[in-house]
Amino acid sequence: MKDQLNSDPTTDMGSRFRHGASGSGSDGDFGFAFNDSNFSDRLLRIEIMGVPSECHPDGEDCIGISDWDHHRKRRREDIKKEIVLDLSLCPEEQILNDSQPDMDDGAGCENQDAEAEAVAMAEEIHSGDEDENSNESSWSMDCSTVLRVKTLHISSPILAAKSPFFYKLFSNGMRESEQRHVTLRINASEEDALLELLNFMYSNSLSVTTAPALLDVLMAADKFEVASCMRYCSWLLHNLPMTPESALLYLDLPSSVLMGEAVQPLTDAAKQYLAARYKDVTNDDLQIASEDAVYDFVLKWARAQYPNLEDRREVLGFHLAQYIRFPYMTCRKLKKVLTCNDFDQDVASKLVLEALFYKADAPYRQRSLAAEESATSNRRFVERAYKYRPVKVVEFELPRQQCVVYLDLKREECVNLFPSGRVYSQAFHLGGQGFFLSAHCNMDQQSSFHCLGLFLGMQEKGSTSFTVDYEFAARLKPTEEFVCKYKGNYTFTGGKAVGYRNLFAVPWTSFVAEDSIYFINGILHLRAELTIRLCS
Repeated sequence: MKDQLNSDPTTDMGSRFRHGASGSGSDGDFGFAFNDSNFSDRLLRIEIMGVPSECHPDGEDCIGISDWDHHRKRRREDIKKEIVLDLSLCPEEQILNDSQPDMDDGAGCENQDAEAEAVAMAEEIHSGDEDENSNESSWSMDCSTVLRVKTLHISSPILAAKSPFFYKLFSNGMRESEQRHVTLRINASEEDALLELLNFMYSNSLSVTTAPALLDVLMAADKFEVASCMRYCSWLLHNLPMTPESALLYLDLPSSVLMGEAVQPLTDAAKQYLAARYKDVTNDDLQIASEDAVYDFVLKWARAQYPNLEDRREVLGFHLAQYIRFPYMTCRKLKKVLTCNDFDQDVASKLVLEALFYKADAPYRQRSLAAEESATSNRRFVERAYKYRPVKVVEFELPRQQCVVYLDLKREECVNLFPSGRVYSQAFHLGGQGFFLSAHCNMDQQSSFHCLGLFLGMQEKGSTSFTVDYEFAARLKPTEEFVCKYKGNYTFTGGKAVGYRNLFAVPWTSFVAEDSIYFINGILHLRAELTIRLCS
């Protein structure tokens, strides 16, 4: 395994290409004959189809990889919403149209599988797989219209030598094999890629050099079964600088492409790149949303790699669990661990109890445990650099539903917020609804200086509204006791947040100063109390 990881994918791929990426070693350059009637025996009629917007679901299997990736990214971006301040409110209290992306952990194990299933189904739609009539020279686009027609002079022996698709088209008794005119019907987004592919089948070269264009040609080569072009595209793509985004894109190509032997060197290189870049799952600087995300990823990977339940339990319990920092997982996710069938029940109970005891420990004891493990490989009590900061929550059901939330921020975290940064807490729950805290470095109401703002938000879920009494407090020197800074009440609806621009009524410079009364041993201790007044 070590030797495999240390091999040079570039050398391996280059060797494969030089020794036959263009088919047989005797292939020559027939570029001079491309679209030349003197060296052609047939006419290829290419019908360029336009697909009305309402018909896209039926025609998406013809969309090029660059379009496909663009649509996927756009769908992800639609989930995210920007925070917009409503400055028409009173100087103290501010309402925000706010959302906290990717926070809700309520999806659980079952929804993880459902999401993976949906991805797999989408991949099949985009894979370009054909039915038993796939050898025909045109395919159905029921709701398409012909935008334009291109006619090319082609040589059937040249195309048949490079492509089983064209070989069958010209030799298996189909009506096209007896006619001089052959028709292909393609989507408009495939036009450039198909012309590049046809030119490659003559000249063994491509004029495009960018990753999106090469990916489009790769998709066309897969559809028309031109393995030599797939190898060449893979080779060119591998010679481009690899990035996390491109590596993930290569591994997320349609299944029909990924299964091709010609693309294996490229996907192997992408896997090795990602493995080398993110090889240390114990790293405290992992840029992840929360420890819940680590747990979900490890569980999903184990299910994919170890379909046998007993094997999976052994791998999770005795090998992978040590890399999950259960003490920093949310209580809701810990409850799911107890009922998750992938863990042995005794192992799950031990892990969850240890996490809960740590959460209940005094802060000095927690720091002591973290310090003891900081120099070891088992760092389950050492906090990572989470995107969403962990919180401690105390919940009460009677006489009214209430919770007390504690959020600690390090001085350096606060300093790094300047001039317009935000830090979010993990989600916590009250009355079955998810809430979060967010600390902002923003301008005061008169925009005269920077200051620290603290806001309370409710996650978007349906049309439920909650009227909540809330109170913000912080520990202050010299007493180191919590001191109330603001009280209020607000009727929350999904996606709304309420809070105060200037929590401490001081400029940012005073807040982060060395003699600041707000940091105790380098930690800012914040507290929010929430009580439901009315639930409708």
